[in-house]
Amino acid sequence: MIKELIDIVVIGVGAIGGAIVRYKITSYPEIYGIMGSNVIIVNIIGSFILGAFSVISVYYNLDTKYSLLIAIGFCGSLTTMSSLALESTIMFENREILNLFINIVANVSFSILSLVGGRILLTMLLL
Repeated sequence: MIKELIDIVVIGVGAIGGAIVRYKITSYPEIYGIMGSNVIIVNIIGSFILGAFSVISVYYNLDTKYSLLIAIGFCGSLTTMSSLALESTIMFENREILNLFINIVANVSFSILSLVGGRILLTMLLL
């Protein structure tokens, strides 16, 4: 019971940090007025951090509390599938099919590339 409560608090602390960073980034005007550009930015940043952390946690054999704090709490709150879904739906409703396609492909591909990039960079730095 106490362990579970501590885990929830650790996740919450990470989530608060991630939510604040996401709020600050997404509250800036969108780059070139392109809908979804700030969401792509937070997804890229969060994916990079998660990729880097995944290497660090194994390399240093970190306690699972750090995964709760960083991976689930911070990165889970920073990245945003729901905003991607909302913006994509709005693009679909506005018949902006090309923008919709670009938005989805860019978010998914750049997030994966960013995660892989974070893993590669940290692997190179730690070896």
